[in-house]
Amino acid sequence: MTEQGVRWTAEQVLALAPDDASRKAGGRLGGAGPWSQIGGSASGSLWGLCKGSGRTPYRTVVDLAGPAYKCSCPSRKFPCKHALGLLLLWSAEGVGEPGEAPEWAAQWLADRAAKAARPAAGAGRPADEEGARRRAERRAARIGAGVTELEQRLADLLRGGLAGQEQAGYAAWEETAARMVDAQAPGLAGRVRELGTIPSCGPGWPARMLEEAALLHLLDRAWLGVAALPDQLAATVRSRVGLPASGEGEAVRDRWLVLAQSDTVSPDGRLTTRRIWLRGLAGGRPALVLDFGPPGRPPGLALPVGLVLEAEVRFRPGSAGLRADLGERFAAAVPCAEVPAGMSTGAALEAYGAALREDPWLESWPVVLGPVIPIPGELGWQLADAEGTSALPVPLTGAGSRSRPGLWQLAAVSGGGPVTVFGECGHRGFTPLTAWQPDSPEPVALA
Repeated sequence: MTEQGVRWTAEQVLALAPDDASRKAGGRLGGAGPWSQIGGSASGSLWGLCKGSGRTPYRTVVDLAGPAYKCSCPSRKFPCKHALGLLLLWSAEGVGEPGEAPEWAAQWLADRAAKAARPAAGAGRPADEEGARRRAERRAARIGAGVTELEQRLADLLRGGLAGQEQAGYAAWEETAARMVDAQAPGLAGRVRELGTIPSCGPGWPARMLEEAALLHLLDRAWLGVAALPDQLAATVRSRVGLPASGEGEAVRDRWLVLAQSDTVSPDGRLTTRRIWLRGLAGGRPALVLDFGPPGRPPGLALPVGLVLEAEVRFRPGSAGLRADLGERFAAAVPCAEVPAGMSTGAALEAYGAALREDPWLESWPVVLGPVIPIPGELGWQLADAEGTSALPVPLTGAGSRSRPGLWQLAAVSGGGPVTVFGECGHRGFTPLTAWQPDSPEPVALA
């Protein structure tokens, strides 16, 4: 049992599963049958032996403060079905009174604690400030040359017109992106690649391509004049170009509510990016935590939607004060007991507009809307204020927003009545990610 005495629900445990097969297998192992030597500690850890197909039971241990998992099974999934089963058993029945971990579990937990307490590599070493300055100057010069070349490429695009881009193909844009990589500007390379894919994205692509080209031109000009920009905006420009953040950002300790978690896979399938949205319950500040998974494995950080964790979050410079890293945690996570406060659609647009002043390249801003009513229509879905006359459109995706199962799930949760919805508000509308029914703190993650 955790220090707070509150267990996760089965839904929150299953939300950690990397795929449907793991979810089903973990559910089957969520009973006491295959388990032995089950236990837990007051500090928030679980362990157990699960009888598998071999002679030796699998050793499974879970650190709830992470959450983090260790299992001797050969599975490459994270968490594996045994960790899910142990968590389900704990959430339903518990694991008895807190006790002392067996040696195989205690060693892993001790190693994690020692690693967390160990100072970062190189801490305390005198920095080679002069060498770092010269390296930064050389990289800035390379980026400047790349930006000048990119500006010429954009000028050629407008001079020749957009009409021929469908026939021109993607190869020329990939070559330009490779030039930006050579210039050590990976942020520019990514935007160039996105620009090159727009002509194949269906009706209305010329307007979208012109918009993205204008934003790319704005970023180029901002880099060429970065020395004259305010510190916060200059940090944003450097981050957008692809430079690592310099210095440490602000550290904020709060009780953070997990509003949403979503995964995206890169086009080549080599990288999985997990986006975790948090909001401080005391300060109200939003935070975006990113984690990445190598080929064949999901990201290691997994936070079920609806949990609250008391932790320190360190915000990175730039990016409208949104990007953050999760730091020290001071207690095990517990379910939130209330629905987060929402705002009107007009207030959501104002929040996005204020964020754009700090980061003009910001695609969207996290907001909680409520109470709103989802309304399907001939031109797509809208989220309308329950008391008012304004609404936000839901961006079309693929063959149309009506083909997205998450929207029908939202309509089912609503039942025609008002709901609270968390999502991303941007220039194309509002993308819903999580919903709450009135007077119910149980979140519904929208597929």
